[in-house]
Amino acid sequence: MNQVNAEVMVQDTLRWLERAVIGLNLCPFAKSVYVKGQVHCTVSAADDLETLRDDLLRELRDLVSHEPAVRDTTVLVVQHLLQDFYDYNDFLNVADDCLLALDLEGVIQIASFHPKYQFAGTDEDDITNYTNRSPYPTLHLIREASIDRAVAAFPDAEDIFEVNMATLNQLGLKGWQDLNVGPSLPQNDSNEKK
Repeated sequence: MNQVNAEVMVQDTLRWLERAVIGLNLCPFAKSVYVKGQVHCTVSAADDLETLRDDLLRELRDLVSHEPAVRDTTVLVVQHLLQDFYDYNDFLNVADDCLLALDLEGVIQIASFHPKYQFAGTDEDDITNYTNRSPYPTLHLIREASIDRAVAAFPDAEDIFEVNMATLNQLGLKGWQDLNVGPSLPQNDSNEKK
């Protein structure tokens, strides 16, 4: 498969954010920061895990150096690595170590999204996995203070997970596919392995 360039990856990720995350209200907190332009979406072109870790450290430092009114959250898309969900899942330990290294535990939370995301105890094709399926491997860096404010303003925050599962079950795979929130692929890749 030909590699999608970084600009297209950002466009695809923002389309997914608009149509799925915000459009299906999978995260009731996302719309306000998105419409205010407080979401920073960037791509790591790292070719090895050490460089990816360095990119993540840089984005964490960069996020906390901005005022929340300017940059409330960062979406870091991984271009070349972690295509396998289990490799991605393993890297989440490295991501947690980055928070510890920068003394950001309790300040920043990292949410995980992947094209093949699979919750423990579910089948790979279970529609509920799609609540965390993004076009590309993605790390979402979120300020804990923003989460706390959003949860305080949303009285039933603990119900979000169950509501999302119900939404995806009602939507079904065809409905998800109709959202067109997957990765952009060059036309000539249609016969290649996906």
